[in-house]
Amino acid sequence: MTPFKFELLHTSTQSRARVGRIHTPHGVIDTPNFVAVGTNGTLKALDNAMVSNIGLQLMFCNTYHLLLQPGPEVIEKAGGIHRFINRNLPIITDSGGFQVFSLAYGSVADELKSKGTKKHGGSVMKITDEGVLFRSYRDGRSILLTPESSIATQKSFGADIIIPFDELPPYHIDPQALQLSLDRTHRWEKRSLEAHLKHPNGQAMYGVIHGGIDDALREKSCAFLSQLPFDGFAIGGSMGKTKGEMVSMLTSLLPKLPPEAPNHLLGIADLTSLAACVPLGIDTFDSSYPTKAARHGTLLTPSGGMKISRGKHRDEFMPIQEACSCFTCQNYSRAYLHHLFKAKELTAMTLASIHNLHFMVDLMASYRQKIFLNLI
Repeated sequence: MTPFKFELLHTSTQSRARVGRIHTPHGVIDTPNFVAVGTNGTLKALDNAMVSNIGLQLMFCNTYHLLLQPGPEVIEKAGGIHRFINRNLPIITDSGGFQVFSLAYGSVADELKSKGTKKHGGSVMKITDEGVLFRSYRDGRSILLTPESSIATQKSFGADIIIPFDELPPYHIDPQALQLSLDRTHRWEKRSLEAHLKHPNGQAMYGVIHGGIDDALREKSCAFLSQLPFDGFAIGGSMGKTKGEMVSMLTSLLPKLPPEAPNHLLGIADLTSLAACVPLGIDTFDSSYPTKAARHGTLLTPSGGMKISRGKHRDEFMPIQEACSCFTCQNYSRAYLHHLFKAKELTAMTLASIHNLHFMVDLMASYRQKIFLNLI
């Protein structure tokens, strides 16, 4: 089995941007790179054979959702997540911590608006130092998710990179509560790592840096977690209310991370954020943005998003992007895609998702080339 290893190939002379390779048991991930989110073991509207053909090197699957359906016992019986979903390339799974956050406070957008008030009647029943007791949205049963059970679930999946159990406090939280949350997260992450190291199983684990937009707490998190034998580091928690707050926090944080380890920005990979964050030295980014945009009829192009349902595309008998080599652009016109979206055909979402994912794969390859040339 190929051991996990990070290989740093080049750091730009113009910024902290860097090119590297992450070696995993299921293949290499060239960095910087985009990681698509396949919540239930699939990117919405795409099958995994197509996703592999497009060249997506790393895919994100959600432990919380797969824990509830189909359940870890089914995935383990199938031979692990790779065999179950028919993907022979690297996979990363999260811990379920983000779902705990969203169940308790709503979506990121919701909690920014609501100033961090907990949802009444939500699925989270109790959060203690032991873990989180929540009610399944599928069948109503009570489930206790702990650092140990999260890791046991991810072990049964067999993902190449796994994440320790963490708590994600909202943007609007008082400093004392944020400090208490950070301390709890550190205890949970240490317990997660201890559970992982009992049976490494060829998997790598990334520690998750927390602390909200408080630079001192982020530095404290870096200092604590970098003393533990994590294989890499992810940046989680609240990134701020604006992109400016996020970039400011990351600019301060990145130099404090161990340079010999890979790093990952959790949940952020829109085009504007990529342009701002690649120069900071981030290696991988995950987001559902490109496929979500595709399902809503927004096609990614070098000149920005193209809303294909607009009337002006009704008789444009040309590909989405002239030089694009994706399956959609090689076979179909804007006019046809416009028709499919207007007719509400499911094929529209598939063809749009193929293009947007291909666009992201090409975009990250161009970033790597520019970094090699010291243009970023």
